Amino acid sequence: MRTLLHDERLRPWLLLAPALTVVGVLAGGAIVQAAVRSVSPVRGSGETGLTLSAYRSLLADPELPRSLLLTLYLATTSTLLAVVLGIAAALALRQVAARSRWLTTVFQLPLPIPHVVGAVAVLALLGQSGLFSRIAGSAGLIDDAASFPALVFDPLAIGILAEYTWKEVPFVGIVALALLRSSRVTEQEAAARSLGAGPWQRLRHVTLPLVLPGVLSVAVIVFAFSFGAFEVPLLLGASFPETLPVMAFRRHTDISLAARPEALALSLLMAAVAVACVALAMRVARRTIREEGR
Repeated sequence: MRTLLHDERLRPWLLLAPALTVVGVLAGGAIVQAAVRSVSPVRGSGETGLTLSAYRSLLADPELPRSLLLTLYLATTSTLLAVVLGIAAALALRQVAARSRWLTTVFQLPLPIPHVVGAVAVLALLGQSGLFSRIAGSAGLIDDAASFPALVFDPLAIGILAEYTWKEVPFVGIVALALLRSSRVTEQEAAARSLGAGPWQRLRHVTLPLVLPGVLSVAVIVFAFSFGAFEVPLLLGASFPETLPVMAFRRHTDISLAARPEALALSLLMAAVAVACVALAMRVARRTIREEGR
């Protein structure tokens, strides 16, 4: 055992083993139970043995492609916005943090706030009876609340994107800021500066190529979360089409027992996407570590 603890490759996994065991048992048990129930016949249906009728019914549902496209649109757009704005914020914070350290603290404030609270705040700000609507009405920019643009419960899901971006930009930005402050980035930027490279050249050819691999692994995690989250789309999204997580939630709480296996099948499909994203993030992280070790 002592030899294993001194093995640098196994030591992190041994230290994380208790936590990973608990998470693995809970998550693994839930996935196994969902898989079994998704292929089990519904009581009173007349079917016996294992069946894939829930998956066939789900794939034949005309609502599924629209919900899938909406979910991919939200996850992809919010991830891109988080990466671009997060890197831009990290670059700005690196310049001013030495003089105004409180800005970094303010930048991190959204991190501990739950998404549900953020969704309620977006509704209070961007709703047609919200704060911005009342300000526009007081300034004479609109005649009444109905004239204010629909930014929540809208087809473009602007309210959902606003909440995701507000919440995810600090997460990406803090990781990018840590990478920007690493000795590898600062030393290579200094070397490029000494060779006569200008600010834009350093950013394009040195800073971004060094930071993007680490940020990409975070972006994959952000994408997986946005793909599987249901609270914000449930509170701020339009009634049709619904995102995949909202669709699964509604079918799971449907009074018809026949909808329950479809909800479990849909949840398993989303879990497979999340696992694939995490696997991709781990692969990117390992590649980044290998590159930094060269």
